[in-house]
Amino acid sequence: MIKKVSRIRLGVNIDHVATLRNARGTFYPDPLKMVKVLEKLRVDGITLHLREDRRHIIDKDVIRIIKETNLPVNLEMAATEEMLGIATDLVPNAVCLVPERREERTTEGGLDVISEEEKLKSFLQPLAEKKIRVSLFVSPELKQIEAASRVGATVVELNTGTFCDLLIAEEKEKYLVEFEKLTKAANFGQKLDLEIHGGHGLTYESVKYIAAIPEMTELNIGHFLISEAVFDGIEKTIYKMRQEIDNSQQSVGN
Repeated sequence: MIKKVSRIRLGVNIDHVATLRNARGTFYPDPLKMVKVLEKLRVDGITLHLREDRRHIIDKDVIRIIKETNLPVNLEMAATEEMLGIATDLVPNAVCLVPERREERTTEGGLDVISEEEKLKSFLQPLAEKKIRVSLFVSPELKQIEAASRVGATVVELNTGTFCDLLIAEEKEKYLVEFEKLTKAANFGQKLDLEIHGGHGLTYESVKYIAAIPEMTELNIGHFLISEAVFDGIEKTIYKMRQEIDNSQQSVGN
């Protein structure tokens, strides 16, 4: 039986505010200023990816934002000892473990939980002791989701990137197959008592599909929102995305 979700949460990834700042080495635009704007817009949370190479968000950003916002902070990070120390010291509301390679432009693919199962079991324990909610970013593969449950994660964030790319390319047969995989993965994960999130590459168009998956409880969106805000402003952009999510979710129950 599907657990009814009152409203899908919208988490906003603000990494690319920092990307813009770092392009010139200035102190602006300040990611914390964006957080304060998002507070007023009543988003449900903030996501920050503290990469090993610090290409956008830096340590000072994470410290200031966790200290100065009441919004839940979701810290994306790789499963390294350095990041574990930072997370257990700062204690964000949630941690999302993602794969990370220096040469990638952005996170590519999901974690291979199966091959790192023993490592992840021990890695998650100190986070759980600090009462930090732990999510694993995974591809919509049932075996990976099952492994996520075994290592002790309470949440899986399904990688929607492949679906979004296929939708943009208008490869209908392929994107419908990928959407079916996401739908089955969400249902399977919920049966394992995992909370189901989605993220990566979501736009106004692709979110209409993902928000219609009944088990979805949270969507984390960043690059598209920051990009659209350049033209339309962040208030209008968040409002439109919120409407697309709500309308799609409501259509499932009708």
